[in-house]
Amino acid sequence: MRVLLTGAAGFVGSHVADLLAAGGHEVVALDALLPEAHGGELPEWSRRHAPVVGDVRDADLLGRLLRGVDAVCHQAAMVGHGLDPSDAPAYASHNDLGTAVLLAAMHSAGVSRLVLASSMVVYGEGRYSCAAHGVVRPAPRRPDDLTAGRYDPTCPRCGEPLVPELVPEDAPLEPRSTYAATKLAQEHLAGAWARQTGGGVWALRYHNVYGPRMPRDTPYAGVASIFRSALADGRPPRVLEDGRQRRDFVHVTDVARANLRALRTPPPADLVPVNVCSGEPRTVGDLAATLAAAMGGPAPMVVGGARSADVRHVVADPRRAADLLGYTARVGFAEGVAAFATDPLREPAAVAA
Repeated sequence: MRVLLTGAAGFVGSHVADLLAAGGHEVVALDALLPEAHGGELPEWSRRHAPVVGDVRDADLLGRLLRGVDAVCHQAAMVGHGLDPSDAPAYASHNDLGTAVLLAAMHSAGVSRLVLASSMVVYGEGRYSCAAHGVVRPAPRRPDDLTAGRYDPTCPRCGEPLVPELVPEDAPLEPRSTYAATKLAQEHLAGAWARQTGGGVWALRYHNVYGPRMPRDTPYAGVASIFRSALADGRPPRVLEDGRQRRDFVHVTDVARANLRALRTPPPADLVPVNVCSGEPRTVGDLAATLAAAMGGPAPMVVGGARSADVRHVVADPRRAADLLGYTARVGFAEGVAAFATDPLREPAAVAA
């Protein structure tokens, strides 16, 4: 199989490239080397597949790279919470315009199979149930409640506390950040393309990915990288809220395997979203404490507060990935976090002042 892999030099993309090559597939690697994700000299793992340095918004370049391609694995994106709303044009341009140009080029080239790197951020808050009213969408968390340390969302009908549940792929979608909005727009664009062309799309909704090759020392990085950078400097990891917010931390090698399975599985009609998760939900406090112990560093510091776009609990339902792709995670939380204590990370990324 000949695969055009965008974002091939990045955190997830480089692992996907390695797995494809190890399986005997031909990788056509493309990466724009955005400064938010790449800093300093490119490491060997980013160079080994000889990526073409270029932009998914370049239709002429895509036309050349798509010749003879059987499928596209679209990892390229501007990621993370960003700095402030001034990031919005860059997110929309790289993520949504870039995806639209890619889809148009795929149509022109007659390529009908797409694996899209989506994200759990499209859900916003996770799934909750109320003892009196069943499954409900929680009321928005109010600034006064967050200031007072009341972090858990309440029922919009009776105001009582809610119980977090597993989030299935058919849950309502409510992105809370610019990045999240652009990831949902990618899914809508890809779904429209599939319906117009008869193509098939697997939209892999990654949960909290961590592991070797993460970028470090940047506000665009994931929380695992931010905690590790603090510990490496001898500082305690700072945990927001009360540390009990639940997430699903999934190892990057498992995410790469999910991509390979999606590329090998006959494409669905239209677009099918799939949670890519560990099935082993943990709290952010668990992550900080486990990593601190593995690195022999200071205990985490719970500091309260909350990021404006953050949510309380997002815990994935892994059943669809198992049923449709035969994917289940292999790397357990304790094993993965212990390894992450010494995993190689990407050099600090450049962030404009």
